[in-house]
Amino acid sequence: MSLIHLGFSSRLEQQFEPFRLEGLRPARVVREDRGRYRVHDGAERAAEVSGRFRHETTNRADYPAVGDWVAVRSPEGAGAATITAVLPRSTVFIRHAVGEATEPQVVAANIDTVFVVAGLDGDFNVRRLERYVTATWESGAQPVIVLNKADVAADLEAQIAETELSAPGVPVVPLSAREAQGLEALAAWLAPGATVALLGSSGVGKSTLVNALLGRPQLATQEVRESDSRGRHTTSHRELVMLAGGTVLIDTPGMRESALEEAFPEIETLARECRFGDCRHEREPGCAVLRAEAAGTLDLGRLASWRKLQRELRWLAGKQDRRVRIEAQARWKAIHRSMKSHPKLKARGER
Repeated sequence: MSLIHLGFSSRLEQQFEPFRLEGLRPARVVREDRGRYRVHDGAERAAEVSGRFRHETTNRADYPAVGDWVAVRSPEGAGAATITAVLPRSTVFIRHAVGEATEPQVVAANIDTVFVVAGLDGDFNVRRLERYVTATWESGAQPVIVLNKADVAADLEAQIAETELSAPGVPVVPLSAREAQGLEALAAWLAPGATVALLGSSGVGKSTLVNALLGRPQLATQEVRESDSRGRHTTSHRELVMLAGGTVLIDTPGMRESALEEAFPEIETLARECRFGDCRHEREPGCAVLRAEAAGTLDLGRLASWRKLQRELRWLAGKQDRRVRIEAQARWKAIHRSMKSHPKLKARGER
């Protein structure tokens, strides 16, 4: 497998030129597991950051992540490589620890498209999808919503419509990874040299989807619980795999629902008991969060922080909507200009 198959481009070649003069080689990080790396520089090998890199790098987000292009010093044989620098990232997916004063963590880098995966079983939740889509827009990548488990959907058309309404302008693809149905609809984003990442909570079938796209069982899968359609995370590390058509696929560990649900599990658990699925927990009837607040069983300080973060998420979603509208307007302007300059249409208008 060459570096071109991994997505190495002329732009990256120009960025790498100063490192090549130092006798270094370009490589892509294909796996990261708690600070241990594997890179591909023409051959896959173990790698570690250099002592100088470790000494000079104070920000955790500047360390290599899966998908990064790095400058390495590689031995002639099969020994480990030394990572000396990380090339500038075209896109970066960062996970922030909500409510805590901790450094952001880079989940993956240089991603073209993110498949935001949801399961059309008992755990289908468009609010959660909105959060993942918003985070994807913020990364600079293109989101595509993949509605997995279409074979067990209670009302497929209604769930597709609800998803499209919650994420305007974002492609929505229903399929069944387990039954290998509908996978061909993803072909538009699986181009040679393109990099695609999968995001979604536990139990949505990300590992099953990876295996279906690969055509072989590479990642372990687990059945979800029937009671709540949840599953344990089957991916414990970040890994880059190659599809037969030449697409680079990054699988990331499932984030336990979302950063909000990690930081405020007691509130998110209550929210699932609300009468309405889109409850904002402000004045709606049948709101379990308001009921617990009135009963004094919720910490008011944590509830205030949770509401503040909810407002921030809605603000980010608003930014996404504006971006979609601006991009749509730009596309229509380009189409209009193209139609005006088309020879046949132009001649027709001159008659």
